[in-house]
Amino acid sequence: MQIQAPFELVLFGGLGDLAQRKLLPSMYFLQRDGRLTEGCIYCTTRHSMTEEEFIETVRTALRQHIPAEYLEEEQWEAFARRLKCVELDLSDVKAYNTLKKSLLSGNPNRVYYLATGSSLYTPVCEGLHASDLIQSHSKVVMEKPIGHDYESASDINAAVAEYFSESQIYRIDHYLGKETVQNLMVLRFANSLFESQWNQNYIDHIQITISEALGVEKRAGFYDHVGAMRDMFQNHLLQLLCITAMEPPAKLESDAVRDEKVKVLRALKPIIGDAITEKVVRGQYDAGVSDGQPVPRYRDEPGVEAKSLTETFVAAKVEIDNWRWAGVPFYLRTGKRLAERACEIVVHFKEIPHSIFPLQHKNTMANKLVFRLQPDEGVRLMLCEKRVGPGMSVRPMNLSLNPANHKQTRVPEAYERLLFDALTSNPTLFLRDDELLEAWRWVDPILKSWEETEQRPEPYTSGTWGPAAATLLLAKDGRLWDENS
Repeated sequence: MQIQAPFELVLFGGLGDLAQRKLLPSMYFLQRDGRLTEGCIYCTTRHSMTEEEFIETVRTALRQHIPAEYLEEEQWEAFARRLKCVELDLSDVKAYNTLKKSLLSGNPNRVYYLATGSSLYTPVCEGLHASDLIQSHSKVVMEKPIGHDYESASDINAAVAEYFSESQIYRIDHYLGKETVQNLMVLRFANSLFESQWNQNYIDHIQITISEALGVEKRAGFYDHVGAMRDMFQNHLLQLLCITAMEPPAKLESDAVRDEKVKVLRALKPIIGDAITEKVVRGQYDAGVSDGQPVPRYRDEPGVEAKSLTETFVAAKVEIDNWRWAGVPFYLRTGKRLAERACEIVVHFKEIPHSIFPLQHKNTMANKLVFRLQPDEGVRLMLCEKRVGPGMSVRPMNLSLNPANHKQTRVPEAYERLLFDALTSNPTLFLRDDELLEAWRWVDPILKSWEETEQRPEPYTSGTWGPAAATLLLAKDGRLWDENS
């Protein structure tokens, strides 16, 4: 599929952290790989700067976030010719006439990317509408989190829908653009070996972890009003859960895939009342050591309120009330200042009913399928084999499902794929409005309970795997977290 030319990508918040770390480097790689047709990239900013200052700012960002071997002078010069800077106050409806003067007339293939807080989504759409900048080929990409609860998300959805049709709205979750997430779908739906056993008859439980070694860094002002549940759990973790648990779609088409994901969200067993304290763990990091350096507790981070009750860690036992997953718990967790940066989906198959081999420990015969999304992507199947030597001693072994030659190929960033999909009008890997709202509907009772009780999150030492209650969440079911997969 080719990008319809000419294209225009308008990045609102075009020199912000997300744009500099992910969006602009991803567009450079699309340029380098020959996937961009004729078109321009517009970066909006509230700051006045010369063209030379703007270009140098982008170049500095690319040097920081792109390996040197990929940053070629000829490609950079071609990319730089696409870049335009527009000074714009996003909250000023009349200011969008300035943007209009910079853009092509008519109805080009144009994507408006809202790399801002969701409180600006409505005024941006109002400004675009007032300046007659929304045409039939226009699309809008919205970053997470969209809103802070079900009601605010509904309001934002309704406001944006006044100006864009649902087919023009792309709600992004970059985890869905990762190569390994899509490989999960292929392994399931293209191999009877896996799909035939992808149910409660053969799977004991599934763990999904998104861990970060970093703290809040420079995002404290934003994070302290959001927390781990809104920032990571409501979107990334639940989306990975949907991809893992969904039924096979009738076709590999956008609405067919998203229909199945919505069914999973609607089948989630509600966690309400006393079940919240039993099945959900909330934590906040204390001082400790990360990457060999001492780090402060969350409450001592610059920009964080002294008595903040914001959670930096969430773990939950989630159940799906349907035929396929009856009795199979999904353990989800995410947190900051944990032992390492990682993102994994670990499928634990049931143990064999009876072992005829001498076992060194009970879990030797339990097979696992591990999908690792970061920092290095890959898929591994843990099997058992005979230990070399006399006797019939059994040992676990890992079978990599990624051929060695894949290491010679650069794995595209998630944002590369998703930006290309937006520019080619492919919404398959983006959230539909009902997906977003169903996720908030499930999360809302937990958030409201926390706000009403004002209970302090359980502290945990930085550089560990979180609060003790998270270990107990699995231990009381006779299980342990996978921390050395």
